[in-house]
Amino acid sequence: MASIARCLRIARPSVVSAFAQSSVRIARPFSVTANNELRKYTREHEWIELSDDKKTGYVGISSYAAKALGDVVFVELPEEGKEVQAGDALGAVESVKSAADINAPISCKVIASNLTLEESPSTINKVPEDHSASGGWVAKVQVSEEGIKDLEKLMDEEAYKEFTAAEDH
Repeated sequence: MASIARCLRIARPSVVSAFAQSSVRIARPFSVTANNELRKYTREHEWIELSDDKKTGYVGISSYAAKALGDVVFVELPEEGKEVQAGDALGAVESVKSAADINAPISCKVIASNLTLEESPSTINKVPEDHSASGGWVAKVQVSEEGIKDLEKLMDEEAYKEFTAAEDH
């Protein structure tokens, strides 16, 4: 399966370009989840947000990816206990436009999956970057020492915004 980034380029480039050129700013949907400095993004449009102790975190797809993919109709969730390296497939997402792998942003072990997405995959479209009980997160993970090192290669929110803006031009 293709990465989210590749699917965004293939699915409908005009939608991605229109999204980038719109004057509407992407606002984070209302959530009880605090805007955290420990959130990082990949070039493939996944995010990870670590807990304060940096031992666990949540993984999902970015608002940018969710918007560009369109209506999500299916999410393949990872199995609990699954250990992955940075870049390995963690799960998959299918929308009316395309299907894409959800890759692990860092090396980690899956300790829980968001079962809400099995019944209501469109939750990803509504609140993709929310890790509350009703949010669109995909997996809760346990972070390894290697995973902490992998974080250094990821983008913070500001760098990610610049990346997505440049990607659209």
